[in-house]
Amino acid sequence: MARAKLANIVAHCNRTLKPESFEDWPGALNGLQVENRGSVSRIAAAVDATRATVKKAIDAGADLLIVHHGLFWGTTHPWTGNRYRLLRLLLDNNVAVYSSHLPLDAHQRLGNNARLCRALGIKSPKPFFAERGQTIGLRGVLDLTRSQLAKRLAKATGTEPTVLPGGAARCRKIGVVTGGAGAEMKT
Repeated sequence: MARAKLANIVAHCNRTLKPESFEDWPGALNGLQVENRGSVSRIAAAVDATRATVKKAIDAGADLLIVHHGLFWGTTHPWTGNRYRLLRLLLDNNVAVYSSHLPLDAHQRLGNNARLCRALGIKSPKPFFAERGQTIGLRGVLDLTRSQLAKRLAKATGTEPTVLPGGAARCRKIGVVTGGAGAEMKT
């Protein structure tokens, strides 16, 4: 099986996502979080770097796990108990971890917001919604009823959206901010 250098993959991810340009949530670390022996033959991806996702990556033969929510959040914690076992699992199985949170949210081609815009049919979305000094959301124009928009959201996300009462019968201006940033929106 062909192998690539971990350093080359990390450099490509860093060039593409530009993690150094983002002030993320306190304690969030974007980029390479755990190194392996230096080469990669298979990459796995997940939302969270949990024991379950690490085990699935190992079972799939991956030696690099790329995640949206990495191992480091908030304050520092000792690597004991479950944290130690997770780190030991990564090291014993030669699995590197690369994390990208806000840089991935904000990426206008690969990001979560961009992918949802495409799934909804929003053409040529424009940046909006600044978070921590960076624009991470996208906005665009659609002409749908609220019911049609809800159906597209359900199809795109695999879950039924919560539709709040009120507002116009037709939606024309759509803003997309994935993740927990919706709680930051002001009416």
